[in-house]
Amino acid sequence: MNLTIRGHHLDITPPLREYVLSKVDRIKRHFDHVIDISVMLTVEKLNQKAEITLHVRGKDIHCEAIDADMYAAIDLVIDKLDRQVLKHKTRLQEHSHVPMKRVTPPETQANA
Repeated sequence: MNLTIRGHHLDITPPLREYVLSKVDRIKRHFDHVIDISVMLTVEKLNQKAEITLHVRGKDIHCEAIDADMYAAIDLVIDKLDRQVLKHKTRLQEHSHVPMKRVTPPETQANA
């Protein structure tokens, strides 16, 4: 899994990097088929914005959150991403196929 943490108008400090890593572990705990994670932290005047793009097989999941505090924005975006990952995981698990050799053909009416 590749993890990229970038800052726009912001220097990524080691405590901020460790905080993001600890929160991303929660996503990896729920769904381990993650290929790539891209985190973008942005400062826009008084707003702190956190964006995460998660690349899994067959789908890209994108979330963003804005708050006055960067740590709160990271918490919000991780919560949103966690819900979307769990939703994606349940869709994958509920999508079950029955092999064609196990399917019985429908009864045809001989009395036509």
